[in-house]
Amino acid sequence: MAPMTYRGQLTLITGASAGLGAEFARQLAARGSDLVLVARREDRLKTLAAELSDRHQVAVHTVAQNLADDRAGAKLAAELQRRGLQVTSLVNNAGFATYGPFHEEDPERIRQEIALDVAAVVDITRAFIGPLRERGDGVLINVASMAAYQATPRMAVYGATKAFVLSLTEALWAESRGTGLKVIALSPGATATEFFDVAGTTAATGGQKLQEPREVVADVFRALDRTNPPPSVAAGRRNRLMAALGRHLMTRKQMTQMIDRMTAAGDRKNA
Repeated sequence: MAPMTYRGQLTLITGASAGLGAEFARQLAARGSDLVLVARREDRLKTLAAELSDRHQVAVHTVAQNLADDRAGAKLAAELQRRGLQVTSLVNNAGFATYGPFHEEDPERIRQEIALDVAAVVDITRAFIGPLRERGDGVLINVASMAAYQATPRMAVYGATKAFVLSLTEALWAESRGTGLKVIALSPGATATEFFDVAGTTAATGGQKLQEPREVVADVFRALDRTNPPPSVAAGRRNRLMAALGRHLMTRKQMTQMIDRMTAAGDRKNA
């Protein structure tokens, strides 16, 4: 594949109001891509849009939308068509986690988690992947998680949603070979964003040092700059080792027991 060029692209980023989504926006704007920023918090989107358009002289459009609603992809595609905007790259970043024993979780919160972390990813990807493949010079980045590589006690639903995203993306990577569209899943570990505020705990970090968003996003762009980008990348050397353990060196039972011990230790520390 030819080296990736972002200038002239129009990249759609979900969950762009904070955290990794905002960092994706900053790094893509610095590379010359125009942007469509999507999230619920319109005020934050507009502030970020003004910052990036002034700093990098790129066009930045904002869409305030709750992506956990039904038919999120169709609604978003219709809105962009109404504005005359043709997306050439896509970053599915929006998502959140719940934390705690599964039998104690709020069923409605779980439903929202699955709607945003799974259904919206599928719906939005399906809505845009056809034009992205036809144009053939963009990227499709789906944000998974290190929780995707093994069962995740106390984050059972979140881990399962991210395993879905990882599997889906790696399949789309294979299906899209030869089209020019670069498809990749990014799996961050514990990162310094609002993620743990929404989850309501820091126990899931297992006591590990948090990565900075700029480091996580830079990792996926380095992967995309390769001659033959992989279908997925874990962010950071430690996480790449953990991913290898989960796939090659430890049984699923052993990995699940290890994660159970880590989150249990975090619970005790936060008690």
